[in-house]
Amino acid sequence: MLRDYELAKATFGRVRELLPGSSTVPGALALTARRQGHWDDSVAYWEQTLALDPRNTRWLAEAAGTYSYLRQFPAALKTCDRVLDIVPNDPDTVASEAKIYQAEGNLEQAGKLLAGVNAQTHSFNVISTKINQLILERHCDEAIRLIQSRLTESRDLSDIEKLFNPFFLVFAQECAGDIAGARATAQQLLPSLETLVKKDPDNPNFAAALSLIHAVLGEKDAATKEAERAITLLPSAKDAVDGPGFEENLASVEAMVGDKSRAILTLKRLLEIPYSNCLTPALLRLDPKWDSLRGDPRFQKLCEEKKQ
Repeated sequence: MLRDYELAKATFGRVRELLPGSSTVPGALALTARRQGHWDDSVAYWEQTLALDPRNTRWLAEAAGTYSYLRQFPAALKTCDRVLDIVPNDPDTVASEAKIYQAEGNLEQAGKLLAGVNAQTHSFNVISTKINQLILERHCDEAIRLIQSRLTESRDLSDIEKLFNPFFLVFAQECAGDIAGARATAQQLLPSLETLVKKDPDNPNFAAALSLIHAVLGEKDAATKEAERAITLLPSAKDAVDGPGFEENLASVEAMVGDKSRAILTLKRLLEIPYSNCLTPALLRLDPKWDSLRGDPRFQKLCEEKKQ
C-alpha cells in the first residue's frame, strides 16, 4: 500500500521462512514484481504460486491479468478457463475473456460472451466491458440506451458507478455523433468531478477523468494540465501496471484537442510496454476515440499487427 516494494519483498521473504508451503508469499511477490515492471519475475512467481495452490481463483485471475498485460493472450485465456472450470460462468472472468478478445480484435467472440449482459447485470466491471464492446462495434445508440437504463434503475448503484455511467455516456454520445449532447452531459458532470478532485487532489483517476471532460468541452489547456498531473501523481516508474494508463489518457486528450503528433508518439511507446488494459493495434483500429488520428500515416502504421 505504501509502494515500498523493496521492504515488502524483504518482509515476504521472512514470511516465506515461516510458511514455506503457503501460496500467499509467491502470489504477493508476483504482484509486487509486476508493479515494479519486473515482468519475467512476476510470471515465474505466478508459476510457483499456482503449483502450490492450483485451484485458487484469485491467484488464477491475477495470473491471467499478468499474461494479458504482457499481451500473451492465449496464455491469459487458458488461465481464465481454469477459473471457469472451478466457478462456471463467473461473470467477471467471462468479462476478462471478453476484454482479451476485444484486444485481439475478435469482436465477434467478445460479443458472444457478453450477449446476456443488460441493465440488470450486477457487476459494474461486466457492464463497463459491455459498454466498451458496443462502442468498439460502433453500436453507439445501443450503448447510450444501456447506460441510460442503468442510470434509471430503481435499485442502488455504487457511488463509483453513479459517477462513471454519466462519464461513459459522454463518450457514447460522441461516438453516436451527438456532439452537442456529449458537451451538455460533460457540462453537467463537471461540477461533481471538480468537487471530487478538490476532496482528493492526489487521486490520479479523478484527475484523468476531469482531463477528458475538459477535452470534450474544448478546454485544451485545462485538459492537458489535468492529464499531465495524473501522470505526475502515478508515474509509470512508480507503478508499471497502472501508470502507463495515465499516459494513454494523455494521448486521448491530445488526440481530442488536436495535438496529433504528441498523441502518436505516446501511442508508439505504449504499444511497446506491458500494462493493465494495454493498447493493441486492434484496439487502435477499432476504438472511435482514435478516429481523429486515422488520416495520419504514422498512426496507420501503429495499427498494423507486427509479424511474429
